[in-house]
Amino acid sequence: MGHQLPTSDQDFVGSLIPQRFPFVMVHELMDYSDNHLVSGFVIKEDNIFIQDNTFQASGLIEHQAQSVALHTGYKYFLLGKDAPTGYIGAIKSFEADILPKTGDRLESEVTILHEMMGVTLVDIVTKVNGGIIARSQMKTAVK
Repeated sequence: MGHQLPTSDQDFVGSLIPQRFPFVMVHELMDYSDNHLVSGFVIKEDNIFIQDNTFQASGLIEHQAQSVALHTGYKYFLLGKDAPTGYIGAIKSFEADILPKTGDRLESEVTILHEMMGVTLVDIVTKVNGGIIARSQMKTAVK
């Protein structure tokens, strides 16, 4: 299996999610357990969600959803299987206190609340420099 956490090996992290450049919003897998994951992402100025040097709320939502996909992808990796394709089933809540800027490093903590029949309910908290900037609760589903 060969990969230890944390890892910022972009080829490895990219292999765990279905998205491809320029739509990749996770660069680092910092911590993982059955019901928890911490991801990292550095916002670059060429990001498709940048407007006036600010990462838009839609980009934060996509980063959070890809963090959930990263959890699923790493779980499948540990089982020796290919990661399934998934999608956001519903966003129960989303709150952004601050929109991050180019150069900021996002750190998102995913907590799996419930998982049944391919549908996962999660809480996600995103931080910049240790301060919480966004929270959400969403359901994701795998094909």
